[in-house]
Amino acid sequence: MFAVVDYTVIVASLAYAAWALLAVVLGRPPREPYVIGAGVVEALIFVQVVVAIVVMAVDGAPSDLATFIGYLLMIVVILPLGLFWALAEKSRWGTAVLVVAALVIPVLVVRMQQIWDAGGT
Repeated sequence: MFAVVDYTVIVASLAYAAWALLAVVLGRPPREPYVIGAGVVEALIFVQVVVAIVVMAVDGAPSDLATFIGYLLMIVVILPLGLFWALAEKSRWGTAVLVVAALVIPVLVVRMQQIWDAGGT
């Protein structure tokens, strides 16, 4: 995979998680800036998805293609689902959902890197 894009997604999602964690500690519910932040992270995720598809088309797919595509789909939907849940919950715990969703993203990216590297492309 393309490491620069992967690390950018990891750093952005960890920064977003830290920002949301600060709001949880301060007892703030999710507001519009968190929607914008999620949009930025999601845009980076879409760039990663496009890069992954292009690299698969050019260099070949990883050996465990089904798992890789599953992780690729999950990384796209996890933050929007977390944001939807967070906005439905009008307390600080809604913001805590954003923290969890944002922390899942780096785990998925690292797993995708491991699957890709195991394929020996």
